[in-house]
Amino acid sequence: MIDKFCDFITKKIKENVENIDEEKELVIDFGVRLIFGELPKILVLFVISFILGIGWYTVILFLLLAPYRSFTGGFHLKTHWGCMITTLILYMLPVVLARFVLIPQNYILYILASLIGIWSIIFIQKYAPADTESIPILSQKERKSKKIKAYIFLIILLSIILWNPDRVVSYMLIYGIFLQNLTITPLAYKLTNTKYGYEVYAKESIS
Repeated sequence: MIDKFCDFITKKIKENVENIDEEKELVIDFGVRLIFGELPKILVLFVISFILGIGWYTVILFLLLAPYRSFTGGFHLKTHWGCMITTLILYMLPVVLARFVLIPQNYILYILASLIGIWSIIFIQKYAPADTESIPILSQKERKSKKIKAYIFLIILLSIILWNPDRVVSYMLIYGIFLQNLTITPLAYKLTNTKYGYEVYAKESIS
C-alpha cells in the first residue's frame, strides 16, 4: 500500500515538474519513500520506546548507530511490517539488554569493547558495505568510501563506549554494534531471503 502511494506521488511530481530526467526521478522517488516509508517507522519506534520508559536511550542509540548502519549496510526486508520489526529489534533490544544485562566491572567492559572492535573490523573488511538488490552499490569508489567511513565511525563508537560515564550507553552500543554486524553476514541474507545487490547486477552484466 505504501509502495503504491509512493509510486503515485513520484509519478505526479514527474507529470507536474519539467526537465526531470531518469536520475532526478530516482532521487525524487528515494526522497518520497524516505518521507512516507522510513519516517513513520522511526516515529513508531520512538513512540513505543517512550511508552516503555526507554525513550531517550533509544533516541541516543538511533542517532549513534544509524550512521554506522548506513556505512556498513545490511539486509532490508521486503515488507513494511518486516522492516518495522527489524527496526524495533535493532534499536530497542540493545537498550533493554543494557538495562538488565549490565556488568559494573570496568575491566569486563574493556574486554567486551576490545572483542566487539576486533570482530567489527573483520566483518567490515569481509562484508561491508553490504548492499541489497533494490539499493546496489556498484561503484568501487563508493564501496571503498563507505568501508573507510565504517572504520572511522566504529572508532567513534568504541571511544564513546570506553569514555562516556553512563554504562547503559556503553553496553547498549556494544549490543547494538553486535546486532548490526549480524545483519551484513551471508547467513543473515540467506535467512531473510535477501540478495547482495552487487552480486545480482554483476551476474546480469556478465550475462
